[in-house]
Amino acid sequence: MQLIKSHPILEFSHGKLVKFFFDGQDMEGFEGEPIAMALHANGVHIYRITPEMKRPRGFFCAIGKCSSCFMVVDGVPNVRTCVTPLKKGMKVETQTGKGLVPLNVEVGTNE
Repeated sequence: MQLIKSHPILEFSHGKLVKFFFDGQDMEGFEGEPIAMALHANGVHIYRITPEMKRPRGFFCAIGKCSSCFMVVDGVPNVRTCVTPLKKGMKVETQTGKGLVPLNVEVGTNE
């Protein structure tokens, strides 16, 4: 894993080291850091393939405004991984196209 361990001006700390899964592979990252940061530290640079032109996309704006970091996270497509915190055991997958919404999603009631 490639990480910045110290900085001459900034002070920072990492959360607890946790395991998560990317396209079925075990990986490690720090809990609470953006998913995209954990992927980048593990050498993953392609997060999705665009629908029309089939082009790879990866880390770009890092503030949740573009769609380059969309991935499928725990079965949910179009998750902005640059602003979504990593949690232990997450299943992160490369997204192809616009992403498919699972048909077995339960809809809550307004009671």
